[in-house]
Amino acid sequence: MKLDILAFGAHPDDVELSCSGTLYKLKKQGKKTGIVDLTKGELGTRGTEQTRKEEAHRAAEILELDARENLDLGDGFFEINKENKLRIVQMLRKYRPEIVLANAIKDRHTDHGRGAELVKESVFIAGLAKVETELEGKKQKPWRPKHLFNYIQFQHIPPHFVIDITNEWAVKERSILAYETQFYNPDSDEPKTLISSEMFLKLLEARAREFGAAIEVVYGEGFTTDKPLTYDLLSIL
Repeated sequence: MKLDILAFGAHPDDVELSCSGTLYKLKKQGKKTGIVDLTKGELGTRGTEQTRKEEAHRAAEILELDARENLDLGDGFFEINKENKLRIVQMLRKYRPEIVLANAIKDRHTDHGRGAELVKESVFIAGLAKVETELEGKKQKPWRPKHLFNYIQFQHIPPHFVIDITNEWAVKERSILAYETQFYNPDSDEPKTLISSEMFLKLLEARAREFGAAIEVVYGEGFTTDKPLTYDLLSIL
């Protein structure tokens, strides 16, 4: 299945928190969307591998994704190495997205910046014909996406562009709250964490309002890029 846009997240819920509004916006425009999680988020204080898997599935349904996969590279310990690059290259060549979204270039959680760099390097080598990969016994053809953008996470980074998600905000919230073990739930008896506080959800909304105000709308999602934008991108978004 060819996707128009594929988002990578170091952990299940990274994409929902940071760019699910944009994914859903494109879905409503008839684009095919997907998420690849690099890890199962198994080191999280709250929840279990199984609950995270179930929550990711519910979030995928809310966002009406066309595909979602988990590479299980190892929460907290995955490395930027040949093996992991080739796993991501397999996904890029399988889904052949025009646009790739990846973790913030730097952030509070060290997996985020490392995940961003891992995806960036993989996007480049996915287009090299002499880098050979197979999937389900079949040789894959080279594929390099047209655009790679990094979403913004906990640490504030000035965005290079902002997408209006005002009409998608309610769905974005639902996709986040699908992770009921991770985020604010007054009935939960799990240990308290930074992201499980009610304050964290208010911070997310404040960030979305800040980005939205920058383009004179109610809610926005910000992204960074290391190359100039083109009209081709604008026509897609």
